[in-house]
Amino acid sequence: MDKLAVFSGNAHPQLAKDICRCLKIKLSDATVTTFSEGEIRVKINENVRGKDVFVVQPTCPPSNDNLMELLIMIDALKRASAQRITAVMPYFGYARQDRKDQPRVPITAKLVANLLTVAGANRVLTMDLHAGQIQGFFDIPVDHLFSVNVFIEYFNKKKMKDVVVVSPDVGGIKMARAYAKRLGASLAIIDKRRESPEKTEVMHILGSVSGKNAIIVDDLIATGSSAIEAAETLKKAKAKSVIAAITHGVLSGPAIERIGKCKALEKLLITDSIPLDNHKVHPKIEVLSVAGLLCEAIKRTHNEESISCLFD
Repeated sequence: MDKLAVFSGNAHPQLAKDICRCLKIKLSDATVTTFSEGEIRVKINENVRGKDVFVVQPTCPPSNDNLMELLIMIDALKRASAQRITAVMPYFGYARQDRKDQPRVPITAKLVANLLTVAGANRVLTMDLHAGQIQGFFDIPVDHLFSVNVFIEYFNKKKMKDVVVVSPDVGGIKMARAYAKRLGASLAIIDKRRESPEKTEVMHILGSVSGKNAIIVDDLIATGSSAIEAAETLKKAKAKSVIAAITHGVLSGPAIERIGKCKALEKLLITDSIPLDNHKVHPKIEVLSVAGLLCEAIKRTHNEESISCLFD
């Protein structure tokens, strides 16, 4: 492992430390600060010539700062003659604009893919992309991990019975089916129509949820409107209990306040792909670690071993 180096920007240093603890190596030393006018300053403080380097940096809020840090770190490592640079992005920001669904809008997911490639990244390691086709935006290898097994392990320990897995929209059916298959549970889908990017109108439920313990699964929770409306709809349909298992806890705007006020939602499970700020800590929110999953992926990538078993 002497040729392996793991660096971190300022987005989520704790996750990088947890990964290094799992790998049984030290977190590599880099200075990532700003100049007086706000420009990002990076200096790699150790020799990386010929090394296999992994940069752990989710592009979560503040997305622009974290993305620029990642790009500048990759450039610094490339110029320091690192043999291979892997951008480890547990949360891939700017992924929601992945197609032209309206006139005169950008495809930011493709733009970010181009930026990472031009900066010098040789491969990308990410988790639960908002849309799977984003992998095709890259001309470099992309390893797309899934957090499903982290959540399944939690549910198996709880020994939940009479479970129904609920997709909050039609686009999440594939993810919900993966959970339902592993839990041996039934599947339900909420048919909804979106009035605006922030507001949705729930229509009706496809599937039986009455008397069952409902688990809402999704890749991202931002303002929380979709998850809360889904929880309230499930409760009205006489679900016994409702919890949500959502990979990326962005929790922006009034999300925490909404979660606290929502009596229908008993618990929100998220991963540590995004750091949970102190002001966002809430009794209803529980964080599960994906450090072990990312550690295994990094280890297998470094050893040139297959990581396809981690995609399931």
